[in-house]
Amino acid sequence: MTALRYVFVVLAALALASSGCDDDDDCTAGTGGNLTLVVTPQHHGVTIPNQDQYRDTVMIKFNTQEFPGANPASYDLIVVGDSAEDHIHVAGLTCGNYYIYAVGLDTSIMDRVTGGMPFSTAQTSGEISVHVPVTE
Repeated sequence: MTALRYVFVVLAALALASSGCDDDDDCTAGTGGNLTLVVTPQHHGVTIPNQDQYRDTVMIKFNTQEFPGANPASYDLIVVGDSAEDHIHVAGLTCGNYYIYAVGLDTSIMDRVTGGMPFSTAQTSGEISVHVPVTE
């Protein structure tokens, strides 16, 4: 039974390692691809919709999993949401490692909320929904 468990752990580790991006995968984060992220900022699990006068904004740093700071100049791509939607479409990306930082207005407390998270994908096309936790 112990040998079977060992084999299972090794196979699981290999599956996880092969599903992410690494230097051998040709996954270099950036623009020019066919992948769209649908980013939804959420404050305590509640979606922060775009406002007519204060649209949600997503800032993305390519090829990192580390928080680059809150300065917009530190990011490679900035996308402003559409006032009619409760998410932000970030189109034209490639597979790779990203840091996603979101900013919005929580109208229940009338305060600016911000937050970010690392994101990695080997997917090269289609849409991926990403929920970014934000706080005041």
